[in-house]
Amino acid sequence: MRFLTRTAVAATAVLLLAAATPSVASPVAAASEAGPAGTPNTATTAAAAAAPYPKAPVAGSLGRYNISAVYVAGVSAGAYLATQLQVAYSGQIRGAALFTAGPYYCAQNNVAQSLYGCMDNIWPTYLPTLETYTRTWASYGWIDPVRNLSGRPVYVFHGNSDTTIRKSVTDDLVRYFQDFGASVQYDSGSSAGHAWVSPYGTGGCSVTASPYLNNCGTDPQNALLRKLLGSVSAPNTGPLGGSLVSFNQSTFATTGSAATLSMGGTGFVYVPSACASGQSCRLLVALHGCLQGYSSVGTAFVDRANLNQYADTNNMVVLYPQASASAVNPNGCWDWWGYLGATSYPIKGGPQLETVMNMIRRADG
Repeated sequence: MRFLTRTAVAATAVLLLAAATPSVASPVAAASEAGPAGTPNTATTAAAAAAPYPKAPVAGSLGRYNISAVYVAGVSAGAYLATQLQVAYSGQIRGAALFTAGPYYCAQNNVAQSLYGCMDNIWPTYLPTLETYTRTWASYGWIDPVRNLSGRPVYVFHGNSDTTIRKSVTDDLVRYFQDFGASVQYDSGSSAGHAWVSPYGTGGCSVTASPYLNNCGTDPQNALLRKLLGSVSAPNTGPLGGSLVSFNQSTFATTGSAATLSMGGTGFVYVPSACASGQSCRLLVALHGCLQGYSSVGTAFVDRANLNQYADTNNMVVLYPQASASAVNPNGCWDWWGYLGATSYPIKGGPQLETVMNMIRRADG
């Protein structure tokens, strides 16, 4: 999930800034998360990875469940979208787990800022300005009241081998939530590269390479779920007891077509048997990074994120929305810099944001 080498980033930024219209100013550098030349392929470490018990997807529909609370999680571009969900809908989203990202509205609808201020630290994140936007937009009703963020649990992860998004950028994500009174746990001691870290990761800890699922010999999912939920039972390490359902994302798209929003036709939801039978369950929305969606790596993120295993033993439904590649988004990233051409992307009604919220509303019954 890295973006490009520094030289390529600079060259791409020049090309992007010369684009005639914002709607086609898709920062390929900010969108591409492929490993740099010479990065070891994850196949070399796959043999050492723990093997999960994946569930074959079954075609169906996103159901209605007895949901007691909603949380969001994501990595890289997915973490940026998860932050937008947490801030814009803080009245409904009860906490967030964020792997390697920057603060809310960091890109400010500006390609160069996304490259140099929200991935690299050549430019600042302009954190005070972002906090002012947050308060102003809340006063307009464009996002939920900022008081909702006070006390919200937030887990943040950044690996020391991650140079795709600089640690200082993620430091400002932590400061952003702290400044609004959130209860933040910051895990910054790992040697991880730019990736979602999981016991089922196929990549070595420090690499940055597809499918961006790294194994560091740790279990961050236990830590993030303890932070979000307060306590957590040990995961199911055997065959999963629930169902993995694939569903039509266009049903929830604000335009009626997921493809027009650079989203895949198919999304996934993992439903433990207890949740399917009507027991009270939490909902966790898990958002993949660039080049990590179904169209790029199949169900690798769904199978190996180590969330379904915890879902089985903690009454938790896991929703996996899917972004996909398009002309303005060639690497299947979530829209955190405005590539769809809508300045509303980080607020209520933003095309992708509202589409994911439509899924949440369905699942929440």
